[in-house]
Amino acid sequence: MTMTANLVNWIHERKCRTAAASLEKNGFSAFFCQSAAEAADYIVAEAQGAVTVGFGGSMSVADLQVGPRLLEQGKELLIHGAPGLTFEERVDIMRRQQSCDLFLSGSNALTLSGCLVNIDAIGNRVGAMFFGPKKVIVVVGRNKLVDGTIDDAIRRVKNWASPPNARRLNYKTPCAETGFCNDCDSPERICRITVVLERKPKYSDIRVLVVNQDMGL
Repeated sequence: MTMTANLVNWIHERKCRTAAASLEKNGFSAFFCQSAAEAADYIVAEAQGAVTVGFGGSMSVADLQVGPRLLEQGKELLIHGAPGLTFEERVDIMRRQQSCDLFLSGSNALTLSGCLVNIDAIGNRVGAMFFGPKKVIVVVGRNKLVDGTIDDAIRRVKNWASPPNARRLNYKTPCAETGFCNDCDSPERICRITVVLERKPKYSDIRVLVVNQDMGL
């Protein structure tokens, strides 16, 4: 690794550890992971007692490729984006995710002050994050860290996460064409529900893995 790469990695690690410490101060259980592989191993270990595992549609979680390892443990995976599902089957899986044993999600943004900021179109992901599942694990790559306010985090989501996500999901929104947020009125608009977790919800077991690696959008 070059000197430049070492220094870049060092400053990212400092910011990741700062965010993790802030999350702990805000009541969350937070863990610093040096790599995605370390985060994947943590999830597999934490899934030992789970029967059902819900996936919130996160690219960060998908990149960890923990699904096959969980299947080997005999887990039932609740993945609403699996190919071949009817609309009714997808919605049924989304509802089951709200009460699964373990729910896995990413986060659109995480402030260094320890606030998780997410924007959804349907609400199944953000709903399961703060109440319902017995345990929630949120994976946050260093590219999601925001050194600023909650408003800065929301801008990060709308300008950096929503346009490529809309394009990935083949939604007909202006941002999927231009790459910029237009605060549109499109019927397929994905920015419909904004949720900010400033403190850990009272009755939820939420673990946040802050990873010193770029993950997701």
